Amino acid sequence: MKLTVTDNGDGTIVVQAAAVELLRYVYVPTAAQSESPRPYFHPIRSLAGDVLTGYRPDDHVWHAGLSLALPGVGPYNFWGGPSFRRGLGYVQLENNGVQRHLSVSVSDDGFTEELIWLSPAGSIVLTETRHISVRERGDSWVLLLDFALLNESGDALTFGSPATEGRENAGYGGLFWRGAESLLDGTIFVPGGAATEAAMGSREPWMAYATPTATIVMVDSGSNPRHPTPWFVRSSDYAGLCPAPFFSTELDLDAGETLALRYAVVFATGDSDHGRAVALADFGRESLNSALRE
Repeated sequence: MKLTVTDNGDGTIVVQAAAVELLRYVYVPTAAQSESPRPYFHPIRSLAGDVLTGYRPDDHVWHAGLSLALPGVGPYNFWGGPSFRRGLGYVQLENNGVQRHLSVSVSDDGFTEELIWLSPAGSIVLTETRHISVRERGDSWVLLLDFALLNESGDALTFGSPATEGRENAGYGGLFWRGAESLLDGTIFVPGGAATEAAMGSREPWMAYATPTATIVMVDSGSNPRHPTPWFVRSSDYAGLCPAPFFSTELDLDAGETLALRYAVVFATGDSDHGRAVALADFGRESLNSALRE
């Protein structure tokens, strides 16, 4: 099936497979500063056309489809909403940063984007090169994401999460998928078999979220820091998956150093058992390895 990638010139990129718009990437967001504006993918669809992402839900308006969102980069919040502070709980601070688009170039199977991450005062915290590509196979397709974050702040930066500030199991931060409301109460799979939300914080090379509508599998590259990564996962309150390398342990990035993160996210039509989840994870991992060799 032929894929087409189109920069619409209005701050969005669309990837199409035949009659289905697989994804829309918004690189000029309009969210308020308090939501830590950042580029995001929404809607994302299965090859059957079902929408698999949620955007600005009532419970967390700063959740935006699929995006790279980090709650603790030094003193700054690039996740959105209030920040968790030890002894205070969640407080709305004037520390919400912005991921600002600089340029983009489109290829046959994806695009490359240059961004800067800015503090609320407008100083550069990080610069980033982001490579995105798409491949499909059978009734599934994979989104490959490569983030290279260069510390341009002039000082060391500490990456953390609410859990590293003392809130138990709130280790979110990283590539975060917020699922559509219709995907609530999915079945979670890890390499060892079926799991539950008790898999929160467990270290796995991949995690799957299966529903009658679609199955989503997120794969952590072996080149990522702390691989296999800890995971943040939700299925009962909302559908959510996030490989979270700073779940319970902070990571320091010296000035001038680069943090590289690579992931595959597979979107498959229909439900899955553990065997199919394993096969989809293999598809994601093989696609990551193939892209690395190109």
